[in-house]
Amino acid sequence: MDNQSLSARDLSVLWHPCTQMKDHEDYPIIPIKSGKGVWLEDFDGNRYLDAISSWWVNLFGHANPIINAALKAQLDSLEHVIFAGFSHEPGIALAEKLLEISPVGLDRCFYADNGSSAVEVALKMSFHYWRNQGQQQKSKFITLENSYHGETLGALAVGNVDLYKQTYAPLLMDVITVPSPDCYYRETGESWYDYSVRQFGFMEQTLQQHAQSVSAVIIEPLVQCAGNMRMYDPVYLELLAKACKKYQVHLIADEIAVGFGRTGTLFACEQAKITPDFMCLSKGLTGGYLPLSAVLTSNQVYQAFYDDYTKLTAFLHSHSYTGNALACRAGLASIGIFQQQGIIEKNQQLAKLLANVSERFKQHKNVAEVRQTGLIVAIELVKN
Repeated sequence: MDNQSLSARDLSVLWHPCTQMKDHEDYPIIPIKSGKGVWLEDFDGNRYLDAISSWWVNLFGHANPIINAALKAQLDSLEHVIFAGFSHEPGIALAEKLLEISPVGLDRCFYADNGSSAVEVALKMSFHYWRNQGQQQKSKFITLENSYHGETLGALAVGNVDLYKQTYAPLLMDVITVPSPDCYYRETGESWYDYSVRQFGFMEQTLQQHAQSVSAVIIEPLVQCAGNMRMYDPVYLELLAKACKKYQVHLIADEIAVGFGRTGTLFACEQAKITPDFMCLSKGLTGGYLPLSAVLTSNQVYQAFYDDYTKLTAFLHSHSYTGNALACRAGLASIGIFQQQGIIEKNQQLAKLLANVSERFKQHKNVAEVRQTGLIVAIELVKN
């Protein structure tokens, strides 16, 4: 096998994600034979640095020996079983571990398959909670300009990046969109803190006006990733958490892209010392090995669904591969690496190195801004 023959076979049968397939008339598909550490190798012996971490999911390198060993051991006992009416030790242990390392007050774990699915779960769970509480009028969601939460219809509706959303607008529910705290637009001399506080005024006003009809606010903590890595100060999250409690609106923290160490702490919400009502996790959850997502929430939310089946208050949402045993085992191994190898402390040292390396770009005539939150560094390129 070689690259050319595999590429021809690929293009005769496959339709790739987030791709204009006609582009491959000029830019060939790259078939990957193997991966090791940060490197990928194709069938012609060329090596590639996996600089995008295979869509931001791979935390500890390809063919990681610790995760490999965990999966090999799991394969000998159980690969998967329906998670309705059945359970297994990896699923229980991963839920216990996630609740142990997440903000205090998150007490329950609901598994799904991927990031978009986790957002769908959180949206439906929030809406259904209020319905079970007799508040059917609370059916709207508040989101930020420039936000991104995935590409299934519910997740797409609460996002605000036109490239993904505009085509499907007729299919989507209406949401309330509030100006972003994106600090790129701060005034000269204005701090991230001050601008974020100032921008929160729009959210406060919106909550005050619409709280009776709003189920939840959904937000990407600290960094709007698909929205060009735009960033804001943790104070915005502090103010938002307080306001959501004040106006009796849920707070959904979409930590799918920013969770698991990317912002300098294990979860971005830690930097604001807040506990959201729902926390969505995926991407790095399994170290880049298998699809899995989790929605963490409180016992208060859980109890609103806990009743006799005949009352029809149960959360009847399911995925065939919910709580997959192999994925859960990979997740446990990944978290084990975080805890046993001091990864967060290492990330904080690496963040300092990145800050020093990127400093030289600040004076470039085509750079408007160099910004950083933990391991995320963005260089804003402009024409002049």
